[in-house]
Amino acid sequence: MPKVAVIMGSASDYEIVSPAVKILKKFEIEPVVKIMSAHRTPALVHEFASSAMDTGIEVIIAAAGKAAHLAGVIASETPLPVIGIPVKSSTMDGLDSLLSTVQMPAGVPVATVAINGSENAGLLAVQMLSLKYPRLLKKFTLYKQELADKVIAADEALKKELD
Repeated sequence: MPKVAVIMGSASDYEIVSPAVKILKKFEIEPVVKIMSAHRTPALVHEFASSAMDTGIEVIIAAAGKAAHLAGVIASETPLPVIGIPVKSSTMDGLDSLLSTVQMPAGVPVATVAINGSENAGLLAVQMLSLKYPRLLKKFTLYKQELADKVIAADEALKKELD
């Protein structure tokens, strides 16, 4: 079973990352969920990121608010793909987190989703893994068709209501 790490800067971020965990479980991907801080536990972040690949983790999702350096610090320590989730904080409505996550220097890429966009982070991890796991590609293709079917059904229902 593929493994994706979901790392958050503090326990209060779990509410934000839980949709990513739910998506991973839906696609039968093992989530490895941890709390660690780029600023308060830098040695722990270094140890985790530098050994993540050795533990079977294939993608890392990192969520943090305010200075939001977690995803970037992790990306600097691992060759694995890193997806950053900027967390909406009380400061600047999450814009500070977004800018801290998305503005990475050349050579240290972090894929970044919307502020509090953990569902898309989980889906992006599924898409990345689907390159290696054909069963995930099939499941993701079906998932996309289900999304389209819901929109078509909603359109048909609206037409009936308006007629």
